[in-house]
Amino acid sequence: MIKCIYNKKIIFVFAILLVLISAFSCKQKGSELSNANNTQSPQGSTVSNAKNLSETSNTLTSKSPKTSDNLQNLSKTAVKTQAKLPKLIDLGANKCILCKMMKPILDELKTEYSGKLDVEFIDVWENREAGQKYGITLIPTQIFYDPEGKEFQRHEGGFISKEDILNTFKQKGMKLD
Repeated sequence: MIKCIYNKKIIFVFAILLVLISAFSCKQKGSELSNANNTQSPQGSTVSNAKNLSETSNTLTSKSPKTSDNLQNLSKTAVKTQAKLPKLIDLGANKCILCKMMKPILDELKTEYSGKLDVEFIDVWENREAGQKYGITLIPTQIFYDPEGKEFQRHEGGFISKEDILNTFKQKGMKLD
């Protein structure tokens, strides 16, 4: 499941990069295509005819080797970065009181340590298979993983503070700051 999540994230990052590169390329080509055979739609927006769109597509495609090389380099960097992050998985339920207390802490960790720590919440009442997969007997349960994806500690059945979570990683030599 962890590899699947990373693969989805890699695909997502790759898709975003494609959109950004396409938008940047289109913006540069926009001066060449501006106002050529444009018509007004009933909503007032400008719509280019199919010929112009086809020409733009051909132009972008002809310049794709450089873009493709850049995307490959960026996606390799993204794979290395994502594959080497320590991870915290919190397994609980959205209606569990202790789990609700953990939510702001998990959100803070996800925001403050973005790119340094992967934080995931799984609702085991909605996703019972995950509970079985991770061998959950009490909620909330936090599972700590090293950057190589190996579990090194669990905290079961209770609240754990942000400081304790950070100290758990620190004790294993993983400084997130």
